[in-house]
Amino acid sequence: MEAPIGVFDSGYGGLTILRYLRKLLPEYDFLYLGDNARAPYGKHSLTTIYEYAREAVSHLFACGCPMVIIACNTVSAHALRLLQQIDLPRSSDPTRRILGVIRPTVERLGELTRNGHVGILATPATVRSNTYLLEVNRLHPEIQLTQQAPKMWVSLIEGGEYQANEGVNYFVRRNIEELLRKDPRIDTIQLACTHYPVLLPRIREFVRDDIVIAEQGMIVAESTQNYLQRHPEMERRLSKNGISHFLTTEEDGEFAEMAGLFLHARLAEDMIDQVQLR
Repeated sequence: MEAPIGVFDSGYGGLTILRYLRKLLPEYDFLYLGDNARAPYGKHSLTTIYEYAREAVSHLFACGCPMVIIACNTVSAHALRLLQQIDLPRSSDPTRRILGVIRPTVERLGELTRNGHVGILATPATVRSNTYLLEVNRLHPEIQLTQQAPKMWVSLIEGGEYQANEGVNYFVRRNIEELLRKDPRIDTIQLACTHYPVLLPRIREFVRDDIVIAEQGMIVAESTQNYLQRHPEMERRLSKNGISHFLTTEEDGEFAEMAGLFLHARLAEDMIDQVQLR
C-alpha cells in the first residue's frame, strides 16, 4: 500500500525543508509532523530529545509512512543514529527508512566552498554536539569549519520578530561579525538550522557579497530525489497525488498562522490536525 513521505521537526523550521521537497518532488504526498507544543528541543536533555523524536517517528510510521525525513538539525545530531541503528531494526518493519539533514548538507559543502573555509550557523544544541565537525572531518578533511551558535534567532523568529528593526539587526549583525572574526577567510556560510532561512534577508545585509549563504532546503530535497532514484524499492511504496497534510501537537489554529511564514503558502483548516504524542 502506497503512503506519504513523513517529515518531522520539533517545530516550524522543518517547513522550510518541506517547501523545497514539494517544489522539487511535486507529485509526491507528504505528511508533516511538528511537535510544536514541546519545542524547542534544544532546551531538553539528550535522553528527552531522543524520546520525543522516537515518539514522533513512531507516530509517522503508524500513519503508514515508509520513509521519514527528520527535518531538524538538533534531532539529526542527537537522535538520528539511535533511531536508525537501535529502534528501526527492532520495529515491526525494518525496511522503513529514517533520513536526516546533516549528512546531505555536509556532502554538499565541498561543492560550495572555493577556498575550504566554511562557517556554520546553528543552534547551541547542534553546535555542542560537534556533529558537523565530525562529519566534515570524515567527508571533507581539507575544509576548515568554524561554528557559531546564535542564541536568540529562533526565539526572534517564532516571536514574529524577523523583519528589519533595530533589535533584529543587532542580533543578526553581532553573530555574523563574531563568526567572521573567528575566520575572516570564510567564503561559505551554511545555515544549519531550518528556522534561519526566515532571516535570510537580514543575514545578507551583514555578509560580504562574495560569501555564499547556503540553505538546507534544496540540498535536502535534491538528496531525497537522488535517494529515491537509487532506491526504487522505496520509491514504489510512496503515494503520488501531490497532497500534503499537517500534524501538530499545538492548537491547529496557531500552527496555521505561523506555518505560512516558513512554507510560503496558506494552509486551509482541513489540512491540519492536532495530535498527541506518547
